[in-house]
Amino acid sequence: MKLLGIGSRINHDTYGFGVVTNVTAKHYWVTFQKDGLETLDLDEEFEVIEACEDDVDTVSFYEVEKSLREILERFSDVTQIVPLADKYKNGTMVLKPADSNLSVKEIPINTFWHKIVMLRDRLRVMEQKINSSDLDDQAKVDLQQYITRIYGSLTTFNVLFASKEQQFKGSGK
Repeated sequence: MKLLGIGSRINHDTYGFGVVTNVTAKHYWVTFQKDGLETLDLDEEFEVIEACEDDVDTVSFYEVEKSLREILERFSDVTQIVPLADKYKNGTMVLKPADSNLSVKEIPINTFWHKIVMLRDRLRVMEQKINSSDLDDQAKVDLQQYITRIYGSLTTFNVLFASKEQQFKGSGK
């Protein structure tokens, strides 16, 4: 199937006369005289009045950016944005020793939060590297169990997550 380029003119049974104004990997964006902008599947039936060369990239910038973001998150230690629960934003974490002669340590929660998220993301990267490694299956299972236990130990910090989907999950035992 040959793709139409931007500027191609078509006639559609439902929408009438239109001009292709954008092409993505899955759709033509067509501006119709009567109905304005509509998206049509690349394989949708319509009459081609005048075809222009497809000299444009058929993948949109959004699709490239989305794919690149997914690849970076999956294969690197690039940290994704994980929101802190609103009630803790700009708060302070106080560590008070039992010995009153010792000083109290205050840490901005945002700093602590950043370190928790980095820890979680690096655990995920380690998990992916283990899964794609040349280790035998039993070694992979053993290491996965350790990682699951680490996640379980970190569930204490789930109270800080704004979204339940991003929280630590252990083995549930």
